Amino acid sequence: MKIHFAKFEIPESGALAVGALDDRKLQASATALDKAAKGALIRALGVSRFKGRSDDLLQLLAPGDLPLSRVLLFGLGQATAVDALAAQAIGGRLTAYANGTGDSALAIAIDAIPGAALSPAEMAANVAFGARLRSYRFDKYRTKEKPEQKPSLKKLTLLVEDPNAAKKLFEPLDRLADGVVFTRDLVSEPANVIYPESLAEQAKTLEDLGVKVEILGEKEMKKLGMNALLGVGQGSVRESQLVVMQWKGLPEGRKKPPVAFIGKGVTFDTGGISIKPAAGMEEMKWDMAGAGAVIGVMKALAGRKAKVNAIGVIGLVENMPSGTAQRPGDVVKSMSGQTIEVINTDAEGRLVLADAIWYTQDRFKPQLMVNLATLTGAIMIALGQIHAGLFSNNDQLSERLLAAGRASGELLWRMPLGDGYDKIINSDIADMKNVGNRYGGSITAAQFIQRFVNDVPWAHLDIAGMAWSDKDAPTVPKGATGYGVRLLERFVADHYEER
Repeated sequence: MKIHFAKFEIPESGALAVGALDDRKLQASATALDKAAKGALIRALGVSRFKGRSDDLLQLLAPGDLPLSRVLLFGLGQATAVDALAAQAIGGRLTAYANGTGDSALAIAIDAIPGAALSPAEMAANVAFGARLRSYRFDKYRTKEKPEQKPSLKKLTLLVEDPNAAKKLFEPLDRLADGVVFTRDLVSEPANVIYPESLAEQAKTLEDLGVKVEILGEKEMKKLGMNALLGVGQGSVRESQLVVMQWKGLPEGRKKPPVAFIGKGVTFDTGGISIKPAAGMEEMKWDMAGAGAVIGVMKALAGRKAKVNAIGVIGLVENMPSGTAQRPGDVVKSMSGQTIEVINTDAEGRLVLADAIWYTQDRFKPQLMVNLATLTGAIMIALGQIHAGLFSNNDQLSERLLAAGRASGELLWRMPLGDGYDKIINSDIADMKNVGNRYGGSITAAQFIQRFVNDVPWAHLDIAGMAWSDKDAPTVPKGATGYGVRLLERFVADHYEER
């Protein structure tokens, strides 16, 4: 789908969408269209249930003598509620609807809204961003779809008073969408396509944007003492990898500690010897969604040339049962020197993060670290699929992440940490064990990770409930969500990027 910006005029073909505020208050473009259609829009309103609420939509087929295939009247809700997220949702809903109508072209009219938080140009840019996010579709393996089953929309035009300003505002959002889409693609791929070596190669494509990418294999990691990470992958024929991505966006001579993002990249998780039930195991291809999000945010920052120094580190393993697999009861020595009794081989993500986090802080001395991981089913029991879990040793970092979550629509909820929880993972024969008891599983997992953090401001995001969606949302189609890319890009832009 190609996205364009132009001044308002009634198109010569395709569909046209115009807006109305709450209580059926038509926008200027809707009033002009109604006049051209000889009152057809007002007449349709009179016999409809359309009220102008934010999720209302009214369709008119080929009104009057106009050359349009259809008119879509969309609700904006209250003027004061029209913000960036609302605009993105409008773009997503209209795109999804138009893709099912058979139209190849859609134009959306954007008018000034007194009292709204956005200018028309900002509104248009965010509507376009939402449209791009919602138009995502992972269909590369579908070979027998009928034409009527495929999305029809090829061209989207935003009609706005200052199209050049809108286009300029859309450019960084378009680069952000590139990062989200890349993450969704990686998470959607099956495990026979995305495995540690191939995911590392996908990360290496970021070099085209100026990101420095290093790939450490098992030989290098053994020398570093990364036995916690390596133990997870030792049952697989696939070689484990550690990928380091560096984006140096600050001008030469401006030395500043980087922000660091660390991702769990278990490309397939059988549970190892502590094997999972067969039902639903196919979903474990997306146990690398934390790593996928780190790749996506690095792509977004580099794509828009963000003025920040950022590090992305991802530990990539495949957790398989075999004669060489790690056993319950094994003791491993991590890169930090701390020893871990592996009680459950299905609690593997924290082992990967333990070495990746230690490596990151030891080598790069970052000003902060944020790790992302599809870590525990327990966080889904606690928070469902509405919020990801946030655990942190720093209040300011937590507040900034929470604010970025609200602004991006990728919500977080802060969970507790404390000595009482930490004691649960003490081991009788090693420094710690990798699981606690049946209670507070997401918290004890976070406590485990914190033992490898030292004094660096750190946050752990448990995104197990957010990486994949079983239903459509306005800007997130069913499937891989790309969760974390928008959140972290906003977090960087608001607090760590130089202007």
